[in-house]
Amino acid sequence: MPDGRTIHNLALVGFMGCGKSTVGQMVARDLGFRFVDTDSLVEERAGLSVSEIFSSEGEAVFRKLEKDAISDLAEKQALVIATGGGAILKPENFESLKTHALLVCLWAKAESIHERTKHQKHRPLLQGKDPLGTIRKMLAEREPFYKQADVIVNTELRPQREVVAQVCHQFEESIKGTSGLAEA
Repeated sequence: MPDGRTIHNLALVGFMGCGKSTVGQMVARDLGFRFVDTDSLVEERAGLSVSEIFSSEGEAVFRKLEKDAISDLAEKQALVIATGGGAILKPENFESLKTHALLVCLWAKAESIHERTKHQKHRPLLQGKDPLGTIRKMLAEREPFYKQADVIVNTELRPQREVVAQVCHQFEESIKGTSGLAEA
């Protein structure tokens, strides 16, 4: 197991639009795990959408709710957790997830992310005048955090099924205790 940890969950991290929710649901099904989206947990607890939390309460309140949701998952098992794109910017979120989950970063270039998200209105951080510029800036800022994941899976020009198979393989190898963790 990576770093002597006890891995019983899988956490998907990465920038918005990289497929964490879609891939996560498919991986959960393939592994026989339950799928949990931390943004959905926050929305359930707050009674507001992520966009509404950002606009009425601010990002700091959202990040606190997100931290609480992630912390609560540490005692659960057999989960595939899709985190928000900025979740692992907070060291406490990263450390919490790392105690019980294999961290898999789904990666894509800024241009691909923009293509995938340009018509989505539920992404509050991309509602400005230059969403591609915002993506480039945020991706550059977040890249060092994403690179701390146990595995990085490039989602560029790969069918979702292939990405899902790679994520499942990496998880299965991690719980066997083999050292097959690297970029995929």
